[in-house]
Amino acid sequence: MNATGPHTNHPDNFDTLDWDWLRARPGAKWHRVEPDVLPAWVADMDFPVAQPIRDALHRFVDGADIGYPDWPHGSPLRAAFAQRMHERYRWSPDPGQVREFTDLIQALQVVLHLVTEPGDAVAVHTPNYPPFLGTVTRMDRRLVPIPMLDTPSGWRFDPERLAQEVAATRCRALLLVNPHNPTGRVFTRAELQGIAETARRNDMLVVSDEIHADLTYSPNQHIPFASLDTDTASRTVTLTSATKAFNLAGTRCALAHLGAESVRAAYDAQPPDIFGAVNTAGVEAALAAWERGGPWLDAVVSHLDDNRRLVADVFAEQLPELGYHLPEAGYLAWLDFRALGLGRDPAGKFHEYGRVALSPGPEFGPGGVGFARLNFATSRTVLQNILERLVASVPRIQHETVTNP
Repeated sequence: MNATGPHTNHPDNFDTLDWDWLRARPGAKWHRVEPDVLPAWVADMDFPVAQPIRDALHRFVDGADIGYPDWPHGSPLRAAFAQRMHERYRWSPDPGQVREFTDLIQALQVVLHLVTEPGDAVAVHTPNYPPFLGTVTRMDRRLVPIPMLDTPSGWRFDPERLAQEVAATRCRALLLVNPHNPTGRVFTRAELQGIAETARRNDMLVVSDEIHADLTYSPNQHIPFASLDTDTASRTVTLTSATKAFNLAGTRCALAHLGAESVRAAYDAQPPDIFGAVNTAGVEAALAAWERGGPWLDAVVSHLDDNRRLVADVFAEQLPELGYHLPEAGYLAWLDFRALGLGRDPAGKFHEYGRVALSPGPEFGPGGVGFARLNFATSRTVLQNILERLVASVPRIQHETVTNP
């Protein structure tokens, strides 16, 4: 592979990532794989951080004050979050109901710890993000899978089954991942209203992970679940962060809008800082992203839009049996290899024969066997090499599967 060129963050240079620079990155995505393996697994983008964010962090460090922040009423991210929701999604949440966390997984665990008990049922659309599934099971809550359905028009779910399962299991909470990971589905207003009605009838809390919202492709529109109506807002915890859209996972900074008063009261009754405190540098990075990162984000979304279509074009031409719906948001392709006969975990086979690291489908829970997740947030050159390796290795994997079933 030859992916040379300047590693800048200018919108015109998302396609010119330097190979040596990528290999030298200390993060898990490139560092954890062997030198001859192309990583397309963990949900980090390969692009350098936007210049406004880098500038903000430099100013923060150069200011010579990295002591205790003066935030008697919470970080400035609370107001910035409310402003961003109003401007982008026509939702006006109360910043006084926002609390800071290190990441979305911690926020989910805290919420489940505060308002549910071991043995309580928690509904989740499956397949789903493995750390969320692991959180539910390791906290000894009963996972109630609501399967996503593969239809000719894309990924959907059965709202009647959701209603029946919630009622039958007396679900205390629903974990809503919207946009959905791994399928990239953006739920419609009608679907969200159906979920809200089920939550109303069963007095159920909805924890809505909306971290991929800023990466939604037109004409799809992200609708914050809590924005539907006041009753829905009063039973919703909204989780979000700048880290996914702006490639800032290491800054350890996330927010939860605790619209459900019971959750807010339970959280505020805990000893101060029992769950830790948000990183001040992470707050600076998130503020810069939300206030000055718009042009960079627009350029990234345009680039990712091209990449998701490249994945579709290559597979349609060279692996037509493979199942793939264009994700409506995010940079993760949920690939169905079942018709190709590559076994229950194609990712393991592609790592061995194609030297490409994908996320194993079975880790995403029910509905993941025979699938793999591909991260296409990289340059076109790197992505083309990834796709070429995948296509070229399929006959070898098929032969191995037949001879060693």
